[in-house]
Amino acid sequence: MARTLITELSLHVGERVTIRGWAQAVRDQKKVQFVVVRDESGLAQAVLGKDDPPTELNERISALTVESAITLTGTVVADERVKLGGVELQLESIEVDSPAEPEVPIAADSALDKRIDWRYVDLRRPDRRLIFEVQTTVEHAMRDYWRKNGFVEIHTPKLMGSASESGAELFKVEYFERQAYLAQSPQFYKQMAMAAGFGKVFEIGPVFRANPSFTSRHDTEFTSVDVELSWIDSHEDVMAFEESWLAYVLGVVKEAHGEQIEATFGVEVVAPALPFPRVTLEEAKEWLRETGHDSVPGPGHDLDPPSERALSAIVKERSGHEFTFVTDYPTTVRPFYHMRHPDDQGLTRSFDLLWRGIELTTGAQREHRYEQLLEQARDKNVETGPIQYYLNFFRYGAPPHGGFGFGLTRLLMQLLNQENVREVTFLYRGPNRLEP
Repeated sequence: MARTLITELSLHVGERVTIRGWAQAVRDQKKVQFVVVRDESGLAQAVLGKDDPPTELNERISALTVESAITLTGTVVADERVKLGGVELQLESIEVDSPAEPEVPIAADSALDKRIDWRYVDLRRPDRRLIFEVQTTVEHAMRDYWRKNGFVEIHTPKLMGSASESGAELFKVEYFERQAYLAQSPQFYKQMAMAAGFGKVFEIGPVFRANPSFTSRHDTEFTSVDVELSWIDSHEDVMAFEESWLAYVLGVVKEAHGEQIEATFGVEVVAPALPFPRVTLEEAKEWLRETGHDSVPGPGHDLDPPSERALSAIVKERSGHEFTFVTDYPTTVRPFYHMRHPDDQGLTRSFDLLWRGIELTTGAQREHRYEQLLEQARDKNVETGPIQYYLNFFRYGAPPHGGFGFGLTRLLMQLLNQENVREVTFLYRGPNRLEP
């Protein structure tokens, strides 16, 4: 018999159906037995009268362990007293496809590390599944907007012969007779696509950072969302695209999952108004000083996490907005390929986007002029030999271009009001975790 999803049971009242899933709970009473079954679509209740002496079917249910994979067949009966959808299954047969051991190793309130040890069991919870339903909608909406706006999807290599960002966070791997590195970013190859005349590109793919941090927002492997676009006039064009794109994505999520997200995670999905507030880094520091924030970073330094949270609170109070673009970072905290301000060579045409107190994206206009790029690399003491292939991208005419990138899990963490990227990562990788 074909399988019926639990959400479809109300369409089959009076019919004999088969449902398949996991035993969520078993209530073995004196005269009746109940099995609560969970599949990917929801929960249902199956009921069976208990004979005296018990039948073989009664004994099977009595021996059933929670989280066993089971197949149930019976007749769907409408009963408004049943809290699970107003229907229940009058049980006729049960098959245990795979029994669970008696003691489930984790519970919903188990410590995060223990839940990750048993991640596949943890992911059976409906609220965990919702995270990945939302992720699917987010990625689909992103791609939908990109394609409507003429973007091309690329897949850049994850094995590289040299660093694409700082050399301090590289994972080294053996590559035949030489050494290779896992890609920290698709940055160089996004820019190659600009020099190739692709115009506008995007990628959603894995990146790797040998970062020993144990914070709630860092991981050593994550899914990066990257965008690059040509023929821009400044980083303002990049910010204008990003805010429109994000507003579209969040609007789609709100429509598809807004009520369920609020009921499950206690957070309202807001489709943000345009444009997002903008503040230069130095203006942001002045705002922090004016409000009495402790330890405002000094000249030439980026905002630290407490300062980012405080700045977001100030912007929220002044404008009601959850997003803030912080612009015009000094060259001391930006890579050599960020374009410098024509009026102040100590500043770059770059930005960070803060969302509810956390840095979501980093972006910039890139330097597309070969000689200027060489000079900036020398100024930052970048060894040009290993990246000459990258520098070659700009020798035969490159358009003015820029872009941004961010970690998908960080967006999901903020969107769903989770405390740690580990909660929204299918399988987390960190300094001390390579399993499961």
